[in-house]
Amino acid sequence: MIDLESLQNLLRQPDFWKYASIPFVAAVVGWATNWVAVKLTFVPLEFIGLRPFLGWQGIIPSKAEKMAPTFVDTTMSRLGTLRDVFDGMEPRKIGDHVVRYLEPRMNDYTDEVMAQSNPVLWENLPDLLRQQVYSGARRGLPRIVRSMMREIHERIEELIDFKHMIVTRLVEDRALLNRLFLESGAKEFRFIIRSGFYFGFLFGLVQLAVWVVYPAWWVLPLFGLIVGWATNWIALNLIFRPLEPVQVGFWTVQGLFLKRQMEVAAVWCHIVTRNILTARQLMNSLMHGPRSELSRKLVVKHAKPIVDEAVGLIKPAAQFTVGLRGYADIRASVGEKALDLSTVPFDDPVFNEGRAQVIERLLRQRMEALRPAEFQDLLRPCFQEDEWKLILTGAVLGALAGVAQLVFVFGV
Repeated sequence: MIDLESLQNLLRQPDFWKYASIPFVAAVVGWATNWVAVKLTFVPLEFIGLRPFLGWQGIIPSKAEKMAPTFVDTTMSRLGTLRDVFDGMEPRKIGDHVVRYLEPRMNDYTDEVMAQSNPVLWENLPDLLRQQVYSGARRGLPRIVRSMMREIHERIEELIDFKHMIVTRLVEDRALLNRLFLESGAKEFRFIIRSGFYFGFLFGLVQLAVWVVYPAWWVLPLFGLIVGWATNWIALNLIFRPLEPVQVGFWTVQGLFLKRQMEVAAVWCHIVTRNILTARQLMNSLMHGPRSELSRKLVVKHAKPIVDEAVGLIKPAAQFTVGLRGYADIRASVGEKALDLSTVPFDDPVFNEGRAQVIERLLRQRMEALRPAEFQDLLRPCFQEDEWKLILTGAVLGALAGVAQLVFVFGV
C-alpha cells in the first residue's frame, strides 16, 4: 500500500506527469478530431483552395448535385408524391386566396390592361360603362380562378417536375441542404464531438500501458492514429447501429439517431415545409420550371375569357368599336397580365404558413411511421459515401498529435 509520503514523491517526479498526460492528450485528440470531422462535413459552402486537390469544400455542399436527387429518391418518394402535396394544400383554398388577393385590385388591373391595349377607347368610355366593366371583371373572377385551379389540379404532375423543383432549390441554396442535416441531427453531431473525448481517454489508458512496457518511438504516433480513426468510426456507428431495438439486460439499445425518430421528424418536416415544399415554391415551379410553357398556356387560356365576363352584354358593341383584332389584343393583354400576377398572391407569409402547417402534419405522420432502415436515410447519406474521408482525416490528425506529444512532452 502506497503511503502519503510515497505518493507525494511520485507526484514530484517529472516523468509521472509525462506519463499521466498520455490518456488526457488522447482524450483531447479524440475530441478535436471528431470536432474537425463534423466541421469538415458542412464547411466551407464553396471550395477554398486550388482545384482539384489542393483545398476543401464541405462534404455536404460539395455533393449537393448528387445528394439532392438522392434526397428526393430515398426520402420524398416515401413521404408523398407531388399530388399528395398539392392535395394537402387544398387547391380550392389556393384559388380562394388568389381571388381574395386579386378582387380588391381588379379596377387597377383593368385600367392597366385597357391603358396598354386601347387607351383612347378607355379614356373616352362613359363612366357608367366603365363601372360595368369593373363589376363584370370582379364578378367573373371567382369562376375563372376556380376553373383554372381545377385544371391545374387534374394536370399537376404534367405541369410540375417535382424532382427538378426540389433539386434546384437545394443545389441553389447549399446552406439549406446543410440545415436539413445539421438541425435534424444536432444531438447526434454533439454526441460525435463529445464521445471523441471519452473514447479517446479510454484508448489513451491502453496507450499508456503499452508505452510503459514498450516505449518505442512509434508507439505514440501509432496510437494517435488509432485514436483519431477509432473515435470517429465508433461514434458514427453508434448513431446508426443497431437499426432495430436490441435488448441488452435491462437496457434497450438502438442507434441514437433512430431512437429520436419522432423528434427528428418534427424538426425535419418543419424545415422542408417552410423552405422547399411551399405554396410559393410550387407556383414558381409551375410558372418558371422546365414545364412552364404548358402552365403559361393554361393560365392564358383561362384568363382571356374574363374580358367577355367584363364587357357582358356590350360585347358586340365593344367588338364593333375596337374591331375584332382590337378585341383580341385586349384579351391577349389580359393573358399577359395574368402571367405577371400568377405568383404574386403567394408572397403572402400568412397564407404560406397556413399551407405549410397542413403539409407538415401530413409529412410528419408518414415520417414517424417509417421503418428504421428507411428513416436512417435522412441523415446517413451525409456520412455514408465519404465517411472514409472523415475517418482518414481523424487518423492523420491523431498521428500528428502523437508525433507532437513524442517531441514536446517526451523530448524524443
